Amino acid sequence: NNFNNYSNNSSRKSKSNGGFLKSVFVPFVSGILGCSLVIGTCFGVPKIKEKLIGKSSSVLTSTPSTNSGTVSQINLANYSDTAVFAANKILPSIVGIEIQYTVTSSFFMFGGPSTSTSTASGSGIIISEDGYILTNNHVVDTSSSSSSYSYYELSEATSVKVKLYGDDNTYDAKIVGQDSKTDLAVLKIEKNGLTAAEFANSDEVKIGEFAMAIGNPLGLGSSITCGVISAVNRDVSSDGTTYTCIQTDAAINSGNSGGALVNSEGKVIGVNTLKLSGTGVEGIGFAIPINSTLDVTQDLIEYQKVLRPYIGLATIDLDEELAKANNLVVGVYVKSVDD
Repeated sequence: NNFNNYSNNSSRKSKSNGGFLKSVFVPFVSGILGCSLVIGTCFGVPKIKEKLIGKSSSVLTSTPSTNSGTVSQINLANYSDTAVFAANKILPSIVGIEIQYTVTSSFFMFGGPSTSTSTASGSGIIISEDGYILTNNHVVDTSSSSSSYSYYELSEATSVKVKLYGDDNTYDAKIVGQDSKTDLAVLKIEKNGLTAAEFANSDEVKIGEFAMAIGNPLGLGSSITCGVISAVNRDVSSDGTTYTCIQTDAAINSGNSGGALVNSEGKVIGVNTLKLSGTGVEGIGFAIPINSTLDVTQDLIEYQKVLRPYIGLATIDLDEELAKANNLVVGVYVKSVDD
């Protein structure tokens, strides 16, 4: 009887535990697993995830430092989206430029002087919807080319052609004005409804921020390269002229001259102008800050040259001997005055 009683009690406990597992524990665990699977699936699908937690911003965010002038935090999680946005914004405002000029050789080895036609390419930035284009002077000025060789003589540009982004047509351009001291020039094509580039304040450019160079390298058409701002207010000398430039490691190649250096918002911060090349040199390019082009551009459009002040005096130095001979004091005397 005792054995039977023990067996009966065990049997009742076993049945009671089995009922609990079936009615409570198993459904509870199944619910947790199912819920986890659904949530995981939802967060794995971008559109569902966006509805659940909202779409993340693709704009670079920064927190200014209190006193250093740099940034203490930069979010580059969406770097690719930033580059795509900047490229799409600036591409319609960049043109390819091709110039033709005549080369006359005075080398007599092959029976006397010979004449041939040569071409060069560069880039430009649309600055107005009615066809004004900013570029480098050395892009359209053949005198800054290899004419230093005495047996070559280069003509002025006989033809300047402009190719717009997404347009199979080629447009004749007129050189409106040139300035060798700033290495800037303005062209004009007869077309309206163009997309003018938007300018940023290049005085606010910071070392380390995103930079994109865009132009017509090697005549390939619209092409971009990305990097960062390597330095600001960098003095660089070329052909006897010193320029104060923005330095970048975004690749700048032959034909990029006159194109744009833009920030993460696709706004122009500089005009790509120079690069260093040679053994051991990599990723050192320079752009003229866009702020320093504004007055020059306005003068070139309005006056076809840059108006610069000058004293307008012709003077003569009187040393002690010459001054004594003329009963005058030593100094600088005004010889003549320009109208």
